[in-house]
Amino acid sequence: MQFIIKALDGEGMLEKRMEVRPAHLEGMKKMNSHIILAGGILDEEGKMKGSLLVVEFSSREEVDEYLANEPYVKANVWQTIEVEQMNVVILNSRP
Repeated sequence: MQFIIKALDGEGMLEKRMEVRPAHLEGMKKMNSHIILAGGILDEEGKMKGSLLVVEFSSREEVDEYLANEPYVKANVWQTIEVEQMNVVILNSRP
């Protein structure tokens, strides 16, 4: 099952995001087999204001387990999180 996770940072969280980012990226490495796509959502100035992930897990419960242990969640960087199931039909690979 594939899921879209859209997570928006709380107001004024850029500094905290950057502080927690190494732990977040380390966690991303550990769950690499579940990640289809991941990246930062940018504001008009090109600064990160959230994250978008497309992931594959066996169930929504596994997604919730990942989120419960996500460093950005634990540090309250992500304030709004939306999770929706999706069906990946086309996956383009870029060099």
